[in-house]
Amino acid sequence: MPLDVHPQLLRALRAVLDTGSLTAASERLGFTQSALSKQIAVLEAAAGVRLLERGARGVTATAAGRRLAIHAAAVLDQLDVAARELDELQRPLGGRVVLGGFPAAAMGLIPRAIARLHHQHPSIAVDFAESSTPVQIRRLRAGRLDLAVIAAGDDLPDWGTSGIELEPLPSGHLVVAVSEDHRLAGAVRVDVSDLDAEDWIAGRGARGEPQFGAWPTIREPRIVAELSEWSARLGFVAAGLGITTVPSMSVDALPRGVTTVMVTDLGWRGRSMQLARRGELDPAGGAVREAVIAEAEALAARGAAGGSR
Repeated sequence: MPLDVHPQLLRALRAVLDTGSLTAASERLGFTQSALSKQIAVLEAAAGVRLLERGARGVTATAAGRRLAIHAAAVLDQLDVAARELDELQRPLGGRVVLGGFPAAAMGLIPRAIARLHHQHPSIAVDFAESSTPVQIRRLRAGRLDLAVIAAGDDLPDWGTSGIELEPLPSGHLVVAVSEDHRLAGAVRVDVSDLDAEDWIAGRGARGEPQFGAWPTIREPRIVAELSEWSARLGFVAAGLGITTVPSMSVDALPRGVTTVMVTDLGWRGRSMQLARRGELDPAGGAVREAVIAEAEALAARGAAGGSR
C-alpha cells in the first residue's frame, strides 16, 4: 500500500524528532500539543506501525520512525525546491540584453521582436545596436553584444566566426523594390533577365560591409546612386529614380509609393540570417532569442505567401 499522506504530517514527525518533545514541536509548528498529537496518530495509522515512543525523558523514534523520518526529510526538501521554482516562474523575468542587427533587420524583424518581448516580459530591457555584420562579430568577441542578427551567404565574405555559436534564422527571400509607377509594379514575379536594363539604387557603407542594391547575379548593373541610409534609398525608389533589392522580411516597413516584386533566378542561391552569440545566455537573453526566432518565423511565413505589397 502506498503511503499517501499530507506533507504536514511528515513535517510534524520531523519537528518532534528534531526537538525531542511534543511541546517544543508544537511551538515550532504553531499548533496546540493536542493537534500535533492527532497528526502523529494519523501518520502512524497510515503507516501501520508505531513511529514514536513516549518516555520520561521525552519522545524518541522507533526504528520505523527513524526510517520514515529520513524519507520525510527528502520529500519535504523536494517540495521546498518545487515551491521555489514555481515562485520564480511567477516572478517577472528581468534583466538587460544588448542585441545587434544589420540595418535591413532593423527595418522589421528587430522592432517586431522587441515589441513581442515587451509584451511577454516587460521587465526585460533591450539595448539595440545597429551595425553591419563584420562590426557585430567584433562586438560579440569584445563582449559588447549578447546576441547578434548577422547575414550569411555564398556571395558574402567569411566573417571568421570560430568560437561563436551560430543558429540559423528563417530568412525569407530577396525581392526587388520598385516605385508604384514602375513598369514592373503589379507583377507578382519576374525573371532576372527583365532586370538587366534597370537603374539601381545601391547601399553604401564601409569597405567590406555587405550592402543591398543591384540584383546579385547581374554582372554589370547600372548604379545611379549609392546611399548609406535606407530611408534615402527608398525615397529615390519611390520617386522612380531606380530600383533596389530588399529582404522580404522588410516588406511591411517600406514607405508609401514603393512596392516589391519576386524574382526568378536559377543562378542565385540566396542569403540567410543567423543568430550569433558567445557562450550560454542568461534567462533574459534566452527570452530575447525566443522573440527573435518567433518573429523571424512569422515574417518568413508571410514572405512565402507573396513578395509584393
